[in-house]
Amino acid sequence: MSSSAKDNKVHDEEDLDEMLAADDAAEEIVENEDDDIAMDSDNEELVLQNDSIAYFDLPSDSLFAIAQHPAHPSLIAVGGSAGQEDDAPGAGWIFDASVAQSRPVLPSSFASDPAADDASPRTTQLESLFSLDGHSDSINALAWTLPQGQVLVSGGLDGRLRAWKADVRPGQGLDVSLLGETQEVEEINWLAACPAPSHPNTVALGASDGSVWVYTIDPTDDAAPLQIVQSYFLHTGSCTAGAWTPDGQMLATVSEDSSLYVWDVWGLAAAQGLVGDNGMTAVSLTGSDQRFEVEGGLYSVAIDPKGAFVAAGGAGGAIKIVSLPRLTPQTQSQSQARGRAGAGKSASDPSTGGQILASLHTQGESVETLAVSLTSTTPPTTLVAAGSVDGSIVVFDASRRFAVRRHIVGASSLRPETPAASVGPSDF
Repeated sequence: MSSSAKDNKVHDEEDLDEMLAADDAAEEIVENEDDDIAMDSDNEELVLQNDSIAYFDLPSDSLFAIAQHPAHPSLIAVGGSAGQEDDAPGAGWIFDASVAQSRPVLPSSFASDPAADDASPRTTQLESLFSLDGHSDSINALAWTLPQGQVLVSGGLDGRLRAWKADVRPGQGLDVSLLGETQEVEEINWLAACPAPSHPNTVALGASDGSVWVYTIDPTDDAAPLQIVQSYFLHTGSCTAGAWTPDGQMLATVSEDSSLYVWDVWGLAAAQGLVGDNGMTAVSLTGSDQRFEVEGGLYSVAIDPKGAFVAAGGAGGAIKIVSLPRLTPQTQSQSQARGRAGAGKSASDPSTGGQILASLHTQGESVETLAVSLTSTTPPTTLVAAGSVDGSIVVFDASRRFAVRRHIVGASSLRPETPAASVGPSDF
């Protein structure tokens, strides 16, 4: 027999071996859709324990915004959607958390006396004092104006900015009435109240078209309570976050286009010769600068309580620390003289701001929230906390060149057989 014939015979036998036997082919495999393959995680039990002192469950759908009254911290405003339908309007509520009874910090399960649970106060259901309406889409942002919280401002995905006059009468209740509304943009992403004492009842907002607006609200002006102070249009992507400097003189905003602008809202930086060529910004950084570029954009911003730097967080866990210009309050004549003297300052002068102090990259996914605070130690330490979509929280120490002080992995995840505490408003 030739070698080719032998090869053909071998291949035919291999093909026959790969074919199903008649009995096997006739066997019917019944799929049981009700019985899934058991997973290891199916045996894990999540023990959820509600340790809150109060709850508010009137909303029928998601909440996207919350704001605490600056002078009466027990007054809380929340906003979101009125329903699950695609065309559901926006809805908001104001409630008073002071009616909740306090309880020990640790849950009753930690008590030495098992009977202590029977004597502990029950969780209080909070009632709505006022309902916010008038938005055709979800309320996405809320802010009480400073310093006294005379006005509550709501911003929606419908682009509407609505101002509510809030008259708080201790012991007598809360009187809320609509002052007015305006709409200059398609969607409002965030609201921030200006802390400058010389500019009360002022708020800033960022929009989906990248624009930034500053409004001053006069509760006594029934005809035109909302007045535009400034509007800016340098961002080319959605303006995702904004924050005022502690003195309320400058406003920092970030965008999906990876840009950071620090706006000279009231002209103090310009009077000291610390603004850029555009005449509007004290700091201007964009993705065109490869040292600052964050592919995917920036989504959070926070400012040092001492006004020394701004932190901007974005996609991929990137955080940029940028210096802020040093401003000094002056009289009008001093400002004019300083403005002429400072007109020739170079970008390398540390007083001008805009220097990239650090580029941090500890977390793996987008940094969606940032906070900067001073510790109560002596001397105080400046800490930067970053929250990421990957569920982690990282704390950086500014006094040690922004070294990682603590990295909490899976901070927002639930662990099997671990009680998940729901923390109540302990300071109300």
